[in-house]
Amino acid sequence: MGPVDVMVVMEELGRGIVLEPLAQVLLAGAVLSNYAEASVRAAWLPTIASGESLVVLAQQERANRYRIDTCETRAVETAEGWELTGSKSLVPVGDHAAAYIVPAMIADTLGAFLVERSAPGVLVHPYQTVDGSRAAELTLSKAPGTLVTREGQDCLSYAVDLGIAMTCAEAVGVMDVTLEALVDYMKTRKQFGVAIASFQALRHRVADMKMSLELARSMSYYASLNVNAPANQRRRAMAQAKYQLGGSMRFVGQQAVQLHGGIGMTDEYIVSHYFRRLTQMESVFGDTLHHLAQMSDSMHPELDKAA
Repeated sequence: MGPVDVMVVMEELGRGIVLEPLAQVLLAGAVLSNYAEASVRAAWLPTIASGESLVVLAQQERANRYRIDTCETRAVETAEGWELTGSKSLVPVGDHAAAYIVPAMIADTLGAFLVERSAPGVLVHPYQTVDGSRAAELTLSKAPGTLVTREGQDCLSYAVDLGIAMTCAEAVGVMDVTLEALVDYMKTRKQFGVAIASFQALRHRVADMKMSLELARSMSYYASLNVNAPANQRRRAMAQAKYQLGGSMRFVGQQAVQLHGGIGMTDEYIVSHYFRRLTQMESVFGDTLHHLAQMSDSMHPELDKAA
């Protein structure tokens, strides 16, 4: 599947708020295909493709927020192989994974390792997130790992950018059905004897939501079309896309709840689940403020040159 094919699939998964870990599977497969040695690829890619093994990226740490150039987890090479010590947070579907792609510091450089869940020294604490999906805290205590690459920062940057592109596409699907549900509701909900869809002020708010959605859709396309671009161009494109998508997700989700009223927050009504999913995705792979800072940083060399 190419980036555009993945985008189309992720949009449809978003429309159904399907919580299956397809994005994690595609991300892990792409990382191992591009960075792992032949022996690691031969051992894991067939089982990932067949669905026998679920491998997920475990990159986030409590004290590290969204940084991808360093981490607290450490890897030490011993006579028996590599041992990893540290912890990772918000590991997607971590309680169902067979193995994890774990960034860890090798002295003062970042590497990436494959750690099996069944290995000694691996502790997994699972929980449910606000949108109903599964995540886990991963604790490693001298856990054995297989080196994927010593080019950990490049590997992690690539993985995060892939994740951003897929998250953006999924978010567009969620916003699509959120807006559809809202419009249907406004056509049937009556106040003062008429449907609230006839109120001009509310129609203007829906129009603003539609504009925000279409801006997000355009940037999602832009992200998918830059997945295979040179690294610097790709990183900037993903930061721009996630910044726009973050603002759109927040605006569309919150406006949908406000225009529904109390029913918009009830568990029994689907829009509350759309809102929770959008809220969760806004912070995945970097929130809006993080990506605004990324864009600002990427502009500094050009501004310095112009000066």
